[in-house]
Amino acid sequence: MGHVMASDGSDLNSGIAAFESKQFSMALRLLSPLAEQGDTDAQFRMAIMYQNGLGCVRNDDNAIAYMRAAAEQGHALAQHGLGFMYLEGECVPADGTEAAKWFRLAAEQGLAGSMATLAQMYKEGRGVERDEAEARRLYIQAGFDPDEL
Repeated sequence: MGHVMASDGSDLNSGIAAFESKQFSMALRLLSPLAEQGDTDAQFRMAIMYQNGLGCVRNDDNAIAYMRAAAEQGHALAQHGLGFMYLEGECVPADGTEAAKWFRLAAEQGLAGSMATLAQMYKEGRGVERDEAEARRLYIQAGFDPDEL
């Protein structure tokens, strides 16, 4: 699908600025068409707004659809977000195996939070085979002291 946006990206930048300054209804209006065109930054923020009812009515189906769309295109924060949705059973039924898959993809892109969460999952045997060595390896890779795990 690629990264589609207005020729100068002004709607995306304005939409992100509105999101960051908590003007959610404006962000929704600016980002919605871009999300529909496949822009991952827009999709990720649309997912957050629908998940939390920011500037719109909370909608689990829209939240998961936008988060998955961005995650499947390789958006690391969306992969992490989707992992959490599956881990916590937020917007979707809890599924540890699916959670681990998305945390792993985000971890491969260098997200320390995903590495640490995955480490915890390996330590507890949640969604993955229990593996202390892998838990330590991921925790160290994330930049944490493995003795804190």
